[in-house]
Amino acid sequence: MEALRFSTALRDEVRRRMEHIGETDLLIGIPSYNTQGTIAHVMEMAAEGLYRYYPRLHSLIFVSDGGSVDDTREVARSVDISTYQVEKIVTIYRGYPGKGSAVRAIFEAAKYLRARAVVLLDSDLRSIRPEWIPNLVEPVIEEGFDFVAPYYLRYKYDGTITNTIAYNLVRSLYGKRVRQPIGGDFAFSRPLVRAYLEEEVWETDVARFGIDVWLTINAIVKGFRIIQAQLGVKIHNVKDPAEHLGPMFRQVVGTLFTTMEHYEKTWKSINGSEEVPIRSMYPIEGRVEPFHIDVDALIEYFRLGFQNFGPVWERITTPDNFRVLKTLASRRTRRKAFLLPEDVWARIVYDFAVYYHRTPRQRVKLVDLMLPLYHARVASLVQELESVPDEEVEAYYEQQAEVFEREKAYLIQRWEQHEETREEP
Repeated sequence: MEALRFSTALRDEVRRRMEHIGETDLLIGIPSYNTQGTIAHVMEMAAEGLYRYYPRLHSLIFVSDGGSVDDTREVARSVDISTYQVEKIVTIYRGYPGKGSAVRAIFEAAKYLRARAVVLLDSDLRSIRPEWIPNLVEPVIEEGFDFVAPYYLRYKYDGTITNTIAYNLVRSLYGKRVRQPIGGDFAFSRPLVRAYLEEEVWETDVARFGIDVWLTINAIVKGFRIIQAQLGVKIHNVKDPAEHLGPMFRQVVGTLFTTMEHYEKTWKSINGSEEVPIRSMYPIEGRVEPFHIDVDALIEYFRLGFQNFGPVWERITTPDNFRVLKTLASRRTRRKAFLLPEDVWARIVYDFAVYYHRTPRQRVKLVDLMLPLYHARVASLVQELESVPDEEVEAYYEQQAEVFEREKAYLIQRWEQHEETREEP
């Protein structure tokens, strides 16, 4: 049976509303799903930022909801932003469930309304300030940048998927040091939005779930002008890696590995990386909020994973890398000695990328098999950073990213070795 296809993510009533609006200068898109406790705050801060810094421009806040089963849409519709002279649309998008479909609806609305700049904001933000709006928008409408990525201040254990995999892979593969490639809060130019909509990915898992990193990688690969905007502290609904980050890990890693297939010629030709400028029109002060990560639960999850998947890991990784995992899985390894070195972790990530490339029919299962290894790296990371002062943490993450760059030759060598043994899709 042929899969249902959606020619548009916009509903008819939304199109009729846009016909009435005509055009807009700035469009703030907020993908939402079950965030009734935060959506009003995000909308109000965005509206205040638009009113305070762009009073002469026509602006629209577009809430693209994924069919929330709480009162997210009702709360969003009840938010009164008329005093800020900002219009709003709150709608359920059409299409397969996932943030990518929500973003598609926002981009289609922006294209129809000929918006000069589009901003995406996470709907669970607690630290958003009105100054976020000009910090994201100004590089687009005044300096001609196409892609504005967020640059946050975060607690040293926050953003573990970013800090263990996403930043390292985007930097080493595509040569740009975009510190928060899955940050969720971005700005885009009109040409870049059009380029995204032309891609044939909007009904695939790449755009449905791993949309943030896909947006980042595409902007880099296609040569659009990119910059980072200083947004200060990011406080949102914190998730413990031991309990809540499994789905996000699968989505982000699956997209990263899939895009490696599409852009193989590009990343193989890139050596090293270069800085991406960071701007802050309006400095934003704030303090990060510490939180606890259950290291013992992470270690136990890894050891259970080794019991269940050890023979499979042995086939995927090289003997030296597997030997480290086998030692860590031993009960004789005390918590304080539980350390998965940066270089071994980098090579293991590359091992899985190669195996993902080699076995198209096993990909969903393969990313699941990697999850206990991610938990092992996070457990190691927490212990390594335990005594590191906050002001030195970023230098640690930069050093880790450099390790991924140095190990890229290992990736290319293994990738090319397995070309002849790759399964047919």
